[in-house]
Amino acid sequence: METFSETRRDFAGRTVLVVGGGQAAGGDPQLVGNGRAICLRLAQRGARVVCADRDLEAARHTVAALEAQAPGAQHLALAADIGDPAQVRALFATLAEGGIVLDALVLNAGISDRRPLAEVTPESWDAILGVNLRGHLLCAQAALPAMRSGGAIVFVSSLAALMPAGRNPAYESSKAALSALCRAVALEGHARDIRANIVRAGLIDTPMGRAASAARPGRASGPLPFGRQGSAWDIANAACFLLSDEAAYINAAELPVDGGLRHGIARAPGASA
Repeated sequence: METFSETRRDFAGRTVLVVGGGQAAGGDPQLVGNGRAICLRLAQRGARVVCADRDLEAARHTVAALEAQAPGAQHLALAADIGDPAQVRALFATLAEGGIVLDALVLNAGISDRRPLAEVTPESWDAILGVNLRGHLLCAQAALPAMRSGGAIVFVSSLAALMPAGRNPAYESSKAALSALCRAVALEGHARDIRANIVRAGLIDTPMGRAASAARPGRASGPLPFGRQGSAWDIANAACFLLSDEAAYINAAELPVDGGLRHGIARAPGASA
């Protein structure tokens, strides 16, 4: 469920790069992914959003949605596959050449091939970690020296970092390793008051989540916290909180957005509250 106060403009004057913020046209118009929801929420709160995605048209589709809710806003869509180090360098070179100085960075990009352990190959392993871990390292590495003091970075991780139930070891390992990377980035940024934190998503109803459920029937059909999956707006609200001044003394932390699922807090869909 989307909830938001239109009077809140605490990101006014700030520029935020959201990597993995694109969303292709088509599909269920009511269903948004985590990256797009984060972009929309940041823009609603006054931020200038730079939306980067490996699919430029998907990034442009998100920016069109941002501009539709606030005509005249100066948002930007860029193409970058962070699995390719050269494209990461090009992304940040483009920002520097355009005189764009970041106040915050959200790293939401992630891929999965859902290979069980027996089917993981060196090549498939490297492909997943190349985007989900190395790509995040390269983006944080490039952003830190160019970011304004007092900025913030948010990594979007997953409950899969803690639970092997999905039998998806490359993805699970990449998300688990983000915890160590986040701590390293937090330490590196500390001298300039730049914070780094993690949003750890549970079962969230997004296009990627529905694809995972299609591949693994029953993934989200059992008891769930509050009898439902979370939404991308739940992730967006958490990310915005960690980027905001309200979280100025929160650093190297992991904020679970799973409704308590990790602790077995759940009820059957339709059960009375």
